[in-house]
Amino acid sequence: MTKYDTDKPIYLQIIDRITKQVIRGEIKPGDRLPSVREMAIQSEVNPNTVQRTYQEMERMGMVETRRGQGTFVTENNTVLIQLKVEMEKQVIERFINGMRELGIEDQNIVHSVQMFLKGGEDRD
Repeated sequence: MTKYDTDKPIYLQIIDRITKQVIRGEIKPGDRLPSVREMAIQSEVNPNTVQRTYQEMERMGMVETRRGQGTFVTENNTVLIQLKVEMEKQVIERFINGMRELGIEDQNIVHSVQMFLKGGEDRD
């Protein structure tokens, strides 16, 4: 059963999931997405939610709908790079805000990240 965060609209969560799959290369530029009905079944949501998801993704330039053929991931590399940069910014912003909420100063955040990436632990 698919779990959704109650703090964020489901269609946005589906967009995030698809965007991550595109960024990781699991879904390639030019690939056809499942039909609205298929995606609704896979995502365990109402088809209207998937329709809204696809419409929003089309508005973002991430996908294009071809009449009678389906919905396809854009092959516009500029749009795909922009999506990746935006997703990176969102992840970093959530992380930094969480660390700051803990009262951790920026220089310590940087140090902790560096230590984590090196595979060590720093317990000063």
